Amino acid sequence: MADSLQLVIISGMSGAGKTVAVQSFEDLGYFCIDNMPPALLPKFSELVEESGKIKKVALVIDLRSRAFYDEIMDMLANLDNTDFVSTKILFLDASNEELVSRYKETRRSHPLAMEGRIMDGVRKERELLAPLKDRASFVINTSTLTPRELRESIFDKFETSPDETFHIEVLSFGFKYGLPIDADIVMDVRFLPNPYYVPELKKHTGLEKPVADYVMQQPATEQFYQQFLGMLESIMPGYEAEGKTSLTIAIGCTGGQHRSVALAERIGKALAKNYKVHISHRDIDKRKETVNRS
Repeated sequence: MADSLQLVIISGMSGAGKTVAVQSFEDLGYFCIDNMPPALLPKFSELVEESGKIKKVALVIDLRSRAFYDEIMDMLANLDNTDFVSTKILFLDASNEELVSRYKETRRSHPLAMEGRIMDGVRKERELLAPLKDRASFVINTSTLTPRELRESIFDKFETSPDETFHIEVLSFGFKYGLPIDADIVMDVRFLPNPYYVPELKKHTGLEKPVADYVMQQPATEQFYQQFLGMLESIMPGYEAEGKTSLTIAIGCTGGQHRSVALAERIGKALAKNYKVHISHRDIDKRKETVNRS
């Protein structure tokens, strides 16, 4: 069922890590919905099928939906009988002792023991969720897992293609318009000769061959390019290993129209040989002739 809707039901014990789980599925490209009543699942799947645009959905069902739990098994059985939806259940669990400890650390009340002992609520919840756990496609015990380790476990089970997760944004910008606030790596290339001061290049941009050639043919440019690209290629695996799903590399000159644009294009295309890369130019259209010094 390659074209079927991939539906993941995220459930499990309160405090076992559902928040980390849903964030992980968002990074995997899933359309995520928190706390939808089970009775609405069939209608939702019909709407998704009609739209044809959503292929992966992660749905969180927890004890805020306890009034609907009696309906869950019937709804899942109905979905399993369709050709359009492929359903998997991820159940997050942890030891009673660990769950009690987490609730005490956060000073929260358990949803099934608002005025009683936390342990009583945990035991009641475990009994309630036993049928769903038995039906689960995957059970992850988070008792000894860090949030990062839980995330890695989910990626290992549900990631379909590495290039759907880690991706790189290469962005050119002009320092005169401010630093990109979402940049992970910022490189200043204002030390390179400026095409702005070449009359025939002044009104063009780094996307055009004459400007790109001028920038790239400078001896300092080639040395910088090789060293910067080498550094980026050496550190990318580290970012991936840390669980980062996106990385923004910002390359800036004064106005963001000549040097930074040409270098962003070249570096982005080089990185695209091994990674999913998107190249953009934040300030390329912000030309102000009276003050521009790209």
